[in-house]
Amino acid sequence: MRILFFGDLIGKPGRSGIGRVLAELIGRYRVELVGANVENAAGGFGLTRDVYNQLLEMGIDFMTSGNHIWDKKDLIPMIKDLDRLLRPANFPDQAPGTGLLLLQAREAPVAVLNLSGRVFMDPLESPFRVVDEMIEQLPKEIKVVLVDFHAEATSEKVAMGWYLDGRVSALLGTHTHVPTADERILPQGTAYISDVGMCGPLNSVIGVKSDQALYRFTTGMPHRFEVASGPIQINAVVLDIDDKTGKAVSIERIQKLLDN
Repeated sequence: MRILFFGDLIGKPGRSGIGRVLAELIGRYRVELVGANVENAAGGFGLTRDVYNQLLEMGIDFMTSGNHIWDKKDLIPMIKDLDRLLRPANFPDQAPGTGLLLLQAREAPVAVLNLSGRVFMDPLESPFRVVDEMIEQLPKEIKVVLVDFHAEATSEKVAMGWYLDGRVSALLGTHTHVPTADERILPQGTAYISDVGMCGPLNSVIGVKSDQALYRFTTGMPHRFEVASGPIQINAVVLDIDDKTGKAVSIERIQKLLDN
C-alpha cells in the first residue's frame, strides 16, 4: 500500500501547490491514499468548510490538524460533520471532533490517528497515554495505522517514535513547518520522520511574510501575520506499507519547488 502525506498546508499557496503536483505524484508512486495536515490551510490559520471541500475535491482523502484547528471559530460547531477531518485526540473529551479516522483502501482498512505534543505547547492529556487507549480500541483486522504527531520538540517526537515502534505503521511529525532529514524505518517496522515540513511560500518565516515575523522578533510587539507569496515549496512523504502486517517497507521524503 502506498500512502502520500503532505506537511502543513499554508493558505492559498499551499493549496495551489498541492493542486499542481498531486496528480503527477499519485501517478508516479501509484498512491492509494492521500493525506495532509490542514490546520493552516485557510488564510494561514485554521480551516473553513469551503477549504475543506476544496481539498476533498482535489483528492485529499484524510486531513489532520493541530493547535490551530480552532482558529476559524465558524468551524467549531460543524467539525463533527466533516468526516475526513481530525483534531488531536488528546484534547479533552468535551472538545468537538475526533482524533481517529477509519478508511478503506483498495486492499485493506487504514486507521489514522492525530495527536498533539505537550512540550512548549498547550497542556493537553498525555499523548502517550491517549495513543495507548486508541490502539487498544482498534479492530483487530486493521493492520495499517498512521499517526500525525503535531509537536514542537524533536525529543518528544523521537520518543513517541520509539514508544510506538512496531505498534503503528508510521509516525509522521508535523507543526514546525521545517522538513527534517531523519526519515527511517525503526527496528520493529514503523516509518518515522520528525517533521514532514510544509506546503507554502518558500521566501517566508514558516509561511508568513518575513518582515512581519521580524518585527515581532526584534520589537517583542504583537503584529498581524499574513501568508507570504512567491515560489512555493512542497514537502511530503510517500510510505510503502505491507498491508498484511502493517509494517513499513519504505519512507521517501519528497521536496519540490514551484514558481509562483
